[in-house]
Amino acid sequence: MENVADYKEIVEVIKLSGGDAFKRCFQCGLCDAVCPWNRVRQFSMRKLVREATFGLTEIESEEIWRCTTCGRCVQRCPRDVRQIDDMVALRRIATENRVFPTPVKPVTAITASLYGDGNPLKGERSKRAEWAQGINVKTFTKETEFLYFPGCYLCYDPRLKKVARDTANILNKAGVDFGILGPKENCCGESIRKTGDEELFNILAKENIKTFIDNGVKKILVNSPHCYHTFKNEYPEYMVHFEIIHIAQFLFELIKDGRLKINKEYAKKITYHDPCYLGRHNGIFEEPREALKSIPGLELNEMPDNRKDSLCCGAGGGRVWMETLKGERFCDLRIEQAIGAGAEVLVTACPYCVTMFEDSRLTMDVAEKIDVKDITEIIAEVI
Repeated sequence: MENVADYKEIVEVIKLSGGDAFKRCFQCGLCDAVCPWNRVRQFSMRKLVREATFGLTEIESEEIWRCTTCGRCVQRCPRDVRQIDDMVALRRIATENRVFPTPVKPVTAITASLYGDGNPLKGERSKRAEWAQGINVKTFTKETEFLYFPGCYLCYDPRLKKVARDTANILNKAGVDFGILGPKENCCGESIRKTGDEELFNILAKENIKTFIDNGVKKILVNSPHCYHTFKNEYPEYMVHFEIIHIAQFLFELIKDGRLKINKEYAKKITYHDPCYLGRHNGIFEEPREALKSIPGLELNEMPDNRKDSLCCGAGGGRVWMETLKGERFCDLRIEQAIGAGAEVLVTACPYCVTMFEDSRLTMDVAEKIDVKDITEIIAEVI
């Protein structure tokens, strides 16, 4: 295939991914005005949509891979162009033709790991539940109320295993009936789908759905907004429906209902970062804030770009696996905003965000100025 994609192929792939709404674009430029890339470099979603309209997209270009699927452009578009669907459709063409510019090539290794072990971190499938050793976590059965699905990063990443352990300890403290399926689980598939690999997503989703049905799963509790979004909004494409709860929602409910008691103060100034896939994509803004506000001594200061206007950490759309040059990282800007808000701790509710912010505080040499924590880590400290 030439590096300029065939017009008919672009049209067909975009139709399959949700229609030809890209043709409705009248080039108003609102997408470019809100895109976080334009805070760090020149980037034009408007141009990419325009090129797709006329079949002029260069699939060898890195530009089609920059979209983090944060949703700001979709939120503001007056013509319902669905820019995320369009970019994913173009990536499908590139992926099917094995066209990956240098910064994107790490995705090929991720793909191999997902096929081989069901996770993107090259972790052995047999070790998916090792994070739970030494704490009271049972295997899910048909009689268990909640399946706790930690997600790949909490199962394998050394930093984020603590979040899984804290979550399990909180659930035990509140008397929640939960269990895990460990090696039977796969990655939810959200991020690899956003890189255009529809075939692999289909495999992961079908295997997970079969596992959930075979084991009698009805309610799924997750830490990752990406798992939340996929199970809630994308798995129904396969004609199945599970009740999906994000831990930030659940913490608020447990505290409100008196099942989880706050016993200690947390005398620090914090700020809360809204993950794109929890907030903008799924409307969960207040529950995590209310859970945090219930802690004595805690002072919550808002950053600029909060709630529906939250600044993306830069990891969505599969970019958590891609190379982003120094000086072009949205997470650096977010760390600066958090420090500017007077926060001692930057709190969020997404493993991708934690990963990106932890990297930034080290590379920016501000580790002494600010900590990064998942909301579960804060709650675990005060119960």
